[in-house]
Amino acid sequence: MSTQKRRYELKARAESQQATRDRIAAAAASLHEEVGVAKTTVADIARRAGVQRLTVYNHFPDLDALLPACTAHYRARHPLPDLEPAFALEGAADPLRAVLAALYGWYRENAVMQRRVHGERSTVPELDAWLRRSTDVMLATLADRLAPGFAQPDARPLIALALDFWTWQRLDREGLDDAAAAAAMTGAVAHN
Repeated sequence: MSTQKRRYELKARAESQQATRDRIAAAAASLHEEVGVAKTTVADIARRAGVQRLTVYNHFPDLDALLPACTAHYRARHPLPDLEPAFALEGAADPLRAVLAALYGWYRENAVMQRRVHGERSTVPELDAWLRRSTDVMLATLADRLAPGFAQPDARPLIALALDFWTWQRLDREGLDDAAAAAAMTGAVAHN
């Protein structure tokens, strides 16, 4: 067999494996949104992806391996908003308000998944660990970038609270739209 034919076969196999991996991640993400992480079984994922359970385990031996792939799949279809333009705004309050309005809009569009994921983090240790390494780091970085513009020493924890999904959820339940919720939290940080 020629080396060129062998390379082609290896490339085709790698592409097939990646397609299978992508189908499994898509199936898992869909089930996580529908029934939650805790109630999603490997058998359910395999059935939805059209593969055997062993294939799921071969690609993702445990939930720690599966969650990053699910997140990548979900975020590719539901990208986070581009927050960089907000940091070009003048002052401290305007960037915070712009970041919150954009993030709250994303929370609204993705509320079902966010509710499932954040609601289960205390009962699914692997999910909590993944969120600590991913979402929590992202939100902490945002809070760190936004806080220096405020003179108050306790601005950083209030900004972290404002960025939290559950804060948006509560403000939404109180009847505030995303812009009003962003303005309310910006006011709370600026006037504490």
